[in-house]
Amino acid sequence: MASVVQYGRRRGSSKRASSAEEVSSMIQPPDLRQVTVLTKAEWLRIQDSLNHVDKEKQSLREATKQREALYSKSQEVVKQWSNTIAGQAQKQLDAKKIRDEIAEEKRKVVDKEEAEYQERKRKEAIEKAKTQLYYQTDRVKGFHRALLLTEVLKERDAQIELKQRIKDSYKDVDKDITDMMKTKEDEALRQEQEKALQKKLERHAVAEDLKHRIKENLLVREQEAMENKKDGEEIQRLKEQYQWEQRMEEEKQARQKKDLMQAHLEHLTNRDLIRATDTQKQEAEEEKRKAFLTAKQKMIKLRKDREAELFREAQMRREKIKDKLTVVQQEKIDDEEQRIAKAVAERDAKEAQQLWKEEEEKAAMLKSIIAHRELLRQEKEQKDKMAKQNNQETLQAKKEADKTFSEKQKLKAQKNKEDGRKLQDFNAKQMAGKLARLQQLRRDDEDFEEKSAQLMVEEAKQFQLYSQQVISAAAEAQRNVFPLCKAAREGIGGGVGPISIGVMPRYLVQDSTGVQMPNYVSGTTQNIKKLNEAIDIEEAKKRLGFSW
Repeated sequence: MASVVQYGRRRGSSKRASSAEEVSSMIQPPDLRQVTVLTKAEWLRIQDSLNHVDKEKQSLREATKQREALYSKSQEVVKQWSNTIAGQAQKQLDAKKIRDEIAEEKRKVVDKEEAEYQERKRKEAIEKAKTQLYYQTDRVKGFHRALLLTEVLKERDAQIELKQRIKDSYKDVDKDITDMMKTKEDEALRQEQEKALQKKLERHAVAEDLKHRIKENLLVREQEAMENKKDGEEIQRLKEQYQWEQRMEEEKQARQKKDLMQAHLEHLTNRDLIRATDTQKQEAEEEKRKAFLTAKQKMIKLRKDREAELFREAQMRREKIKDKLTVVQQEKIDDEEQRIAKAVAERDAKEAQQLWKEEEEKAAMLKSIIAHRELLRQEKEQKDKMAKQNNQETLQAKKEADKTFSEKQKLKAQKNKEDGRKLQDFNAKQMAGKLARLQQLRRDDEDFEEKSAQLMVEEAKQFQLYSQQVISAAAEAQRNVFPLCKAAREGIGGGVGPISIGVMPRYLVQDSTGVQMPNYVSGTTQNIKKLNEAIDIEEAKKRLGFSW
């Protein structure tokens, strides 16, 4: 229990003493019995929980990393081993890769050799084709024909010589041998004649077969011509039908436009007529309404007059009846007078009620007539309003349509203008491109002609070299070289015209035969020239018969 006096002062003696007491109580040491002491592991656990650190997960991650590092390290170590399955497979793969590389190198060498061989074969084929093409030219073929002619002439000379030798040898042979040979020759001649006759018959049969086939072909061609003619007529008919359908379609469109315009005009006319008819109907209805009201008023007036007259007559009858009843009542007793008076009063009440009902019916009729007139007036106003609104809408629609049409016309004119400008630019580009193409074609033609001339010159040189070699070989073989020399002098073309740059042109007649004209330098042409051109005037006079 705390002492009342602290530091020699009484409790509550002064503010300074109380403040000193509070300070002394604040700096007192804690009570160890109320202090909780934690272990280091518990303190670290609390710190980790406050810092959001999960030791277990961190330890698991570290263990996983260690296992991965050990696995990768073991893999690196095992990778170098050669006595494992993976090492043997890798060794086999490496060996296969080396074998494939060696095989690929061998294939490359073989492919290279094959390419070189194919290149040689290609060059040989090209050279052979060039040689064959060269041999197929007219000039070379003519030269070869001349070479063949020299061989034929040589063979003919050899045959003549052989025949002469045989003739000389026959002079020393006996007559029997001569007769036997003649008999054999006659037999051979007879067999040859029979063979010739057989061949003639075969040719005749073949000719007949060919004639028959030609006739069949002509019939087939005639049928094809007829079918083509029918197809042409059918096409012409379809074309005319298409043109007729086009004209009918155009006429139909024109009729539709005309009918549409007529319908529009009729619509406008009918609209005016309907408006006039509506106006007349409204005037007639107004007149009928006025007549009806006048008649109604007259009827009401007549009815009122008639009712007044009937009322007066009824009053008069009542007066008469009253007078009679008065006379009668005077004779009857009082109760009867009362009963009669009551009956009269009831009858008067009924008549008054009947008159009141009639008045109410008249008032209701007048009210319905007034309501009907008001309804007709409202309907007329509504119709007029709707017609006016429709007219305004129609007018607005026409204005919008005219505006849209004018805008479309402007856009169309602008588009036509742009299209014309584009077409003009396109035509200019086309003309420029055409001019460039023509110039390029002209340049190509000039280059082609120049190259053709060079090729002709080279071909002429090559031909002259080839012909000289052949002529030299023929001369060494003791052949007649005149046809070869003549063929070697001829130019390209095979004609009879003058040689120009190694070319001998052909001059053909202008008719259906198309044969080649003769050489213009010949005896005939010289004679005709001599007849038509007078070199010596005196000789010409003598030839024509003049004596002066």
